[in-house]
Amino acid sequence: DKKLPFADKEFNFVIASHVLEHVEDVDFFIKELERVASGGYIEVPTRLEDNLVDVNERAHIWWINFDDINNSLLITKRKQIVEPFLSVSTAQNLRKFFRDSLVTEIFWELKIDYLISENNNDIEFYKKLSFLEIIKKFFSKKIRRLFRFI
Repeated sequence: DKKLPFADKEFNFVIASHVLEHVEDVDFFIKELERVASGGYIEVPTRLEDNLVDVNERAHIWWINFDDINNSLLITKRKQIVEPFLSVSTAQNLRKFFRDSLVTEIFWELKIDYLISENNNDIEFYKKLSFLEIIKKFFSKKIRRLFRFI
């Protein structure tokens, strides 16, 4: 049995910080959070942080975005678009300045609205970019700007 070892509504508030993206059965896990608590806090990396930070690619299964139009979580299979080049500690330092870009934070009461979609076609056309390609594009742009002034 996968159920958490707690009674229904045993907690007033639960925190799931950087957990949801790892859980294989995300639907079951969310239902368990709702079962054991009246409310809570969910924190997950954004697509950006998840792609920039060099961790085991198989460790994160899901991307979790917040759809503020429908006021719900949109959960899709994770996809590596950019070759990761930041360490976890570097990302943690960057969060001090760019937290909104690197972390999604959600508070919930009674129910977590969410949609799990296997479809992430909006990113299918991207090919994986290497760190070297990103650096080349960066310097290419700098060089073009330099030649405009010469």
